[in-house]
Amino acid sequence: MAVRVDTLSLMPALRYLHLDVFTSRPFEGNQLAVFPEPGTLTAQQMQTIAREMAFSESTFIYPPEKGGDVRMRIFTPGEELPMAGHPTIGSTFALAHEGAITRGRENFVFELGVGPTPVSLEWNAEGLSFAWMTQPLPNFAEVVADRGAMASAAGLGEADLVEDLPIEVVSCGVPFLFVPVRTRTAVDAVTVDRRAFAKACSGAGVPELPVFFLTTERGSGGMDATIYSRMLAPGFGIAEDPATGGASGPLGSYLLYHGVVDAETARSMVSLQGVAMGRPSRIHISIDSDDDMITRVRVGGESVLVGRGELLVG
Repeated sequence: MAVRVDTLSLMPALRYLHLDVFTSRPFEGNQLAVFPEPGTLTAQQMQTIAREMAFSESTFIYPPEKGGDVRMRIFTPGEELPMAGHPTIGSTFALAHEGAITRGRENFVFELGVGPTPVSLEWNAEGLSFAWMTQPLPNFAEVVADRGAMASAAGLGEADLVEDLPIEVVSCGVPFLFVPVRTRTAVDAVTVDRRAFAKACSGAGVPELPVFFLTTERGSGGMDATIYSRMLAPGFGIAEDPATGGASGPLGSYLLYHGVVDAETARSMVSLQGVAMGRPSRIHISIDSDDDMITRVRVGGESVLVGRGELLVG
């Protein structure tokens, strides 16, 4: 008598945790898959898994190699990143859930593609309550002169842009193109025509980067924040990101550098992102400075565990 073999049961299973990041409420914030024991996956396999998970990022945790606490690799559905914010904050909470970060510990170091990345931790009776990630100091790069072309590529008019602020590339490890907009209504109305956007970037000598739209128009009630924002990155395989920690350090630096906020305000800002997607996220930003020089960039927030699972890998 033939015995049927269930081939799925023979396939290796990779355990993962599913977190929502930059929120304390399930089903809001930015989704993240964390693989705490990925084994000997190749980069191609990690890329395939990230594409299958279809979150903005997935992370893979390995033993340290250069004096940190863990080494972490970060993949979007389209490529590997040297650094990202919501994966770092979310993976910190995942490792705390796993017990890999012991309760009460105040500091932890990730080895990322940009180098050692410290995270400071805050605890309450239930466990880890908040994490701050320190990012590299900002680099201010290209400015897009043709504002009309960029506005048109985003489905806006040039009058929707803030006249006295530049459309500028800023990086704290990963470059983003920042587009300041007058109102929240205009931010919500953005629809990027990728071909027109690529043409506008090419005309400015800028790569097709993730593009970050922001306004300092204030809201009310639970929708109040220092900044209201959206981030779109079709080149990364991300139509829109609910929360972008890697852009939030450069964002805070941009606001301080161009005098939109003063030094005191810059130390305690909140970016409200993802509202247009129905996944509101609150990203805390703290920029320290001394004599108009930015000296420290931190991005922080909460995360909530919403699921666990296994992925079968052939």
